[in-house]
Amino acid sequence: MALAGVATAGLVGGWFGPAAGGVVAVTGWWALRRWPVGSGGERRAAAADLPVAVDLLAAALRAGAPQARAAEVVGEAFGGPLGRRLVRVATALRLGARPVEAWAPLTDVPGVERVCRAAVRSADSGGAMAGALDRVAGDLRAIRAARAEAAAQRLGVLVVLPLGLCFLPAFLLTGVVPVVVAVLGDVLRSG
Repeated sequence: MALAGVATAGLVGGWFGPAAGGVVAVTGWWALRRWPVGSGGERRAAAADLPVAVDLLAAALRAGAPQARAAEVVGEAFGGPLGRRLVRVATALRLGARPVEAWAPLTDVPGVERVCRAAVRSADSGGAMAGALDRVAGDLRAIRAARAEAAAQRLGVLVVLPLGLCFLPAFLLTGVVPVVVAVLGDVLRSG
């Protein structure tokens, strides 16, 4: 990032060049720090796909597919981090692993705890899993919508701050300063 800052400073030139270079370097460093890398980025990507994947799992189970086949089909359809994990779940189920062990590859994905509990409960009791997955998918969508709304509200506040910082000095210079100068001028002349 320092190289990008130096290059920007050289391209812009003048007294503004170092300032622009500093902004580019700091912005680049900040953007790289927030870039999703490794398992953290994979977990976020898997969590983003989770509501749709749970809906598809429920649909496959409702259609009569066993858990292993449903997980395999949905995993292959999705691909990516969540799809790979679902395919591992399907393979473990097909090889005879206990449900707790089979669904373990998904445990680090945020929001998947209820899916794993429903799968284990369904295997233990023989009950249908599709209804529970429908409820879980609805809850996951509601949580995602609430987070998006909160982020939009935060963004609204953050967007107003620079605008206020620009208009406050202008208001002071055009509204307050002339009044203060006029009052001080009157006080000094009368005094």
